Amino acid sequence: MAQAGGTTLADTVRAEVGAGLAATDAELARRYPGDPGTRQPVHTVYVPADAFTADTVREWGDQALAALDAHAPDPDALAEAVGLPGELAAEVYDRVRAKLLREPVEDLRIDFEDGYGTRPDAEEDGAAVAAARTVSATVADGTAPPFVGIRMKCMEAAVRDRGIRTLDLFLTTLLDAGALPAGLVLTLPKVTFPAQVAAMARLCGEFERAAGLPEGRLGFEIQIETTQAILGPDGRSAVPLLIDAAGGRATALHYGTFDYSAACGVSPAHQSMDHPVADHAKAVMQVAAAGTGVRLSDGSTNVLPVGPTEQVRAAWRLHYGLVRRSLARAYYQGWDMHPAHLPTRYAAVYAFYREGLGAAAGRLAAYVRKTGGAVMDEPATARALSEFVLRGLDCGALGPSEVAAAASLSHAQLLALSARPPLTP
Repeated sequence: MAQAGGTTLADTVRAEVGAGLAATDAELARRYPGDPGTRQPVHTVYVPADAFTADTVREWGDQALAALDAHAPDPDALAEAVGLPGELAAEVYDRVRAKLLREPVEDLRIDFEDGYGTRPDAEEDGAAVAAARTVSATVADGTAPPFVGIRMKCMEAAVRDRGIRTLDLFLTTLLDAGALPAGLVLTLPKVTFPAQVAAMARLCGEFERAAGLPEGRLGFEIQIETTQAILGPDGRSAVPLLIDAAGGRATALHYGTFDYSAACGVSPAHQSMDHPVADHAKAVMQVAAAGTGVRLSDGSTNVLPVGPTEQVRAAWRLHYGLVRRSLARAYYQGWDMHPAHLPTRYAAVYAFYREGLGAAAGRLAAYVRKTGGAVMDEPATARALSEFVLRGLDCGALGPSEVAAAASLSHAQLLALSARPPLTP
């Protein structure tokens, strides 16, 4: 029997190295815990607080279906309108219609900021309470979207107290009605300095303690809408500082297309998600957030699909292309500003996952069976491939049976390959 080879280093050296890196190990685990392994919505819909009702989600779905019926009443028409590959047209079209009937909005943000503006205090107080009561009612009756919450006013001096009061009223009213929704999301806009993020984190902690909630129950998104949020006055990248200031409560970074573009001096005609200043900001966000568990969302287009069919289809082609561009750059979420954006949001998302299923499934099957193939994949790539498939399942682009047939892998096997935790019974 062959003997193991000898070693030179003493055991004490290995132990001392381990002890010396213990603090580094702990810091890595704290700062880079990895993706939370939960569903991420494909979009966020913003609705002014005074326009939000219990019927908002269904109304958006109905208006989206009406736009589809009027301007792309069949698969071929949609394919022609947005450049959807013909072989995918029927299956994508059917799934889009089913989605608009079943779950037209995945993530709803009730807006108390730009979309709401400055109102008398009594009016905003009433709107905050009404929004919370409506959210509670729709969660209870099953009509709420999977993710829902508010965008408060920012931490700048002029509106700080108003934003804090609205946040407090909203959360308190939710608790008075029973409990915080599982999919609750809070959004902090127009962040410029880490201290503002730290203040938001403190508010969340103070509310938890006062309300008897578990520590860490409240998290929040950070909107990247200012140049200072990307590059600090000392020349350092500011995004890691913002994430760190959140103390583990940051859930996502959302790019604000128009505020950020304007801050960079981009003229209105050229403000877009694909402008070079947008690409730079989003690349910085992406690198800073990698491994932290903080997710990313792209912004929106302000070109609305309204008017005659030719005009609607031009807006749809733009939106479809921008969504596909974001997906290819690993920005799996974005903002939608109008109900008629929903058909092209889901068409772009569904086409992306359905086009990629065959190759992803084949590579996963080869990886699991160690049979090799045209591409040699490593564990990190296998995780990315399984996450691709799971994202497609989450949003309805893919069905469990077709994934199982394509990859010969169960849902449990996909979870095991990904960074996601196993499903609890």
